[in-house]
This record gives sequence, C-alpha cells and structure tokens, in this order.
Amino acid sequence: MKFQATIQIMLKESVNDPQGNAVLSGLKALGFENIENVRVGKFVSVQLQATDRSSADAEVNAMCEKLLANTVIESFTYTLEDVTT
Repeated sequence: MKFQATIQIMLKESVNDPQGNAVLSGLKALGFENIENVRVGKFVSVQLQATDRSSADAEVNAMCEKLLANTVIESFTYTLEDVTT
C-alpha cells in the first residue's frame, strides 16, 4: 500500500522562535497590528510504501524522532493518508 504523510514540525512553546519574531515584526511594520504571535515551522511531505496503516504510522513516527525533528526543542504532528490506487 502507498501512503502520504504530511508532517508539521514546530519549535516547542518553551523555545524562543527568532524567525517567528522577525516575521511578526515585519507583519506589524506592514500594518498588520492585530497579530499577537507568530511561530515558524517546517512542513514535510513523504510518500512511502507499507504493508498496512499501522506499519506506515510506525515508520513515519520513527522518521520524525530519528531525523526530521529535533525532539529536544521541536514537536511534530502528522497525518497519514492511504493513496493506493
């Protein structure tokens, strides 16, 4: 079976986000005054083959924990979609 994983990686709330702060400043300079906070993260799209959904889920989770996210300072969430045709 073929699966599509959509992974979102963000800095943990307790970690300062200098890129988010820069975007916030830029948006306010452009007149967007109602913005209170901006956090910038990563978006990763992965297609993979697996025998079943449970195997695909375990593999995507391992990818995130071992390489895609620095779990000391980042958290991740993902969705998994069956794209077998």
